[in-house]
Amino acid sequence: MDAMEVIRARRSIRTYQATPVNRELLNRLVEAATLAPNAMNEQAWSFTIVTDRQLLLDISHSAKAHLLVDLAQGPHIDHMRSTLSDPRFEIFHGAPALIVISAPKHLQWAVEDCALAAENLMLAAQAQGIGTCWIGFAQTWLNTPEGRAAIHLEDALLAVAPIIVGYPKETPAAVPRRTPQVHWIE
Repeated sequence: MDAMEVIRARRSIRTYQATPVNRELLNRLVEAATLAPNAMNEQAWSFTIVTDRQLLLDISHSAKAHLLVDLAQGPHIDHMRSTLSDPRFEIFHGAPALIVISAPKHLQWAVEDCALAAENLMLAAQAQGIGTCWIGFAQTWLNTPEGRAAIHLEDALLAVAPIIVGYPKETPAAVPRRTPQVHWIE
């Protein structure tokens, strides 16, 4: 596939086969992530790979409970509250692996660096027939003392991009894209 084909084909996958992704492929995805541009070429990101199924379930349960305490009110939030309250809902959607991309908290562009690394990882996964999804539901809890302990994350690091990885059960159709607003200044 050429780059534009990979970009057009990438989807957020929320249904996974139980088949594990082998360590070599996970390492290649991390390598792709490390090829991302980053501020001042710091390359300060770090990667935590979780494949322990019980730990993934425990993180899901804890992250859901944490989010339910902090949710505001409103129609969109009420739907989210209903989803998070469902004991059958698992935030990692049965994916066999989670890659958490982190960077030092003190770096000014830590979030941007991790986001660029995450996109590289997700595009490389797509090119290999692997599905991914950034799980925003996990971010806040992973930065709590309990979340940090669960994934052995140093206090100096900020967990930015929790990306699930696995073989898709199905691939959703493309979401229609709006025509972007482009302002030319010539």
